Amino acid sequence: MKAPAGPTKRPLAALVAAVALVLTTAGCGGAPADSGKGRVTSLTALDYYTDTAEHAHWGELLTSCGEKAGVKVEHRSVPAASLASTALRQARSGTLPDLLMLDNPDLQQFARSGVLAPLREYGVRGDGFGAGVLSAGTYRGELYGLAPTTNTLALFYDRTALAEAGVPVPRTWDELRKAAAATTRPGRYGLAVDADASFEATFQFLPFLWSNGGDERHLDHPRAVEALRLWTGLVNDGSMSRSVLGWNQADVHDQFLGGKAAMMVNGPWRIPALDAAKDLDWGVVPLPVPRAGDALVTPLGGEVWTVPRNGSAARQEKAAEVLACLNEPASMLALARWHHTVPSRPDVAARYAEQVPAMAAFVRSTQGARARTRELGPDWPRTATAIHTAVQAAVSGQQTPEEALRRAQRAATGS
Repeated sequence: MKAPAGPTKRPLAALVAAVALVLTTAGCGGAPADSGKGRVTSLTALDYYTDTAEHAHWGELLTSCGEKAGVKVEHRSVPAASLASTALRQARSGTLPDLLMLDNPDLQQFARSGVLAPLREYGVRGDGFGAGVLSAGTYRGELYGLAPTTNTLALFYDRTALAEAGVPVPRTWDELRKAAAATTRPGRYGLAVDADASFEATFQFLPFLWSNGGDERHLDHPRAVEALRLWTGLVNDGSMSRSVLGWNQADVHDQFLGGKAAMMVNGPWRIPALDAAKDLDWGVVPLPVPRAGDALVTPLGGEVWTVPRNGSAARQEKAAEVLACLNEPASMLALARWHHTVPSRPDVAARYAEQVPAMAAFVRSTQGARARTRELGPDWPRTATAIHTAVQAAVSGQQTPEEALRRAQRAATGS
């Protein structure tokens, strides 16, 4: 999940439930049914890549893959917040796209609704893909989506600030606390994170929760409390601004870029802007772990491509051909180079890290990255909301970490 395509604030569950109802009452919805004998010459694709360069890159790849499959692909992008509602309207009107991109945590709810076709029906397999990617694209044992590339979070740092403070690049939580305190001075905090009231804040907190052995099914566990206490402690000792409560990932980036934070938690999509900053000597490493030797577990970001059930067997088969092409190694490498993402096949990602050293930390971090829906499936959004609500309550000082996470556990479980 990156900021331009990160978790968005939208009532997805209600929208997908409505989609399911529409499809149940209207057959499968989508394009007019065919006998499967007609020649398919064009397909439609819907995503949320509205950034001009990003849209153009995806359009180029879709065109190339369409030509390989013998079809022309009509590519449309809508804002992230309106993708689900757009799919709902298309289901109602019988105009579902042939290819639908989804933020990976959203796939579970769409698959449960019956909107998506299992990829095995078209011989598309996940051989060679990372475990996290396959988990994100799978619902009840069926693979419904594949992501050509992924992303996750890492620790960016100002080399000059750390050198002047005489502290090493932090690898553990204790080292992070010391580095954050040592680099804090008037006009600059040691660390910046996203702790706002959104799924982006949940995304940023998950590496600390999971790497400490915390579990989204048991948010009130001492391991979870310890992770949240790390964040509250950094705010309480002045190493992190209380303003993180209102910062999204773009704001965090602006703080770091402007010299107001010596370190930040953020994703690889920030690298182009950092490269363009002439007066900033920066580096990036995997996020610190609780103790030396602990395994880093980060959340898997990125989007999956799917084939909606649109009533046309021939169109779905052609769409699957294009989807398979999007997920070929050559496509992965092209997308990774364009957008600073990580190829979803570990072997391809390893080659990419050698070619683009700045991405090595992210390639390493995605090796153990976990799909947010792995444990809770389509019920994940409620827990994600409970987590960022707890972060807000604890970081603001309204509740202790223990109180905030006990309340989060009740909210997540509905009891």
